[in-house]
Amino acid sequence: MSLISKIIKIAIKLTPSALIIWVGNFVLKGIAQLTEFSFDLDSRKVHVQTRLYGEVDTIDVWLEDFAVVTDGETYEFMIKQAKSDRPWLTNILALIVGKAWKIPAIPQLAPYLGLVAELLKAEEMPVEAEVSPLLPAIEEAVEAK
Repeated sequence: MSLISKIIKIAIKLTPSALIIWVGNFVLKGIAQLTEFSFDLDSRKVHVQTRLYGEVDTIDVWLEDFAVVTDGETYEFMIKQAKSDRPWLTNILALIVGKAWKIPAIPQLAPYLGLVAELLKAEEMPVEAEVSPLLPAIEEAVEAK
């Protein structure tokens, strides 16, 4: 791990959740309000609790074992596990879990993708993750329409 990525990793750990929530709420004003946020880079876990604008209840989302993988030229983002306290959102997350999502080559971000890939390097993450038992039912319902 390079010195720069070690410094960034320390900065991420030291960034207070309250600051992230404040910035998130500024950006999402009129759309949603973040009420909780936790991010553990070492264990690759994220928890977000948000309240959609005009709603009373909050929505919790947990992501685990995420990574950026590269073949040297292209970069892809993968999530191994994702769930929510809302069944409909868990079903949507089941459609994206275990798949490699290509990160678009944006010229302004290209110099930093290597650093992001180093920070979020895959730790023995299989390309094809386990299929959620809900996924076949969801795909079947989509095809039926």
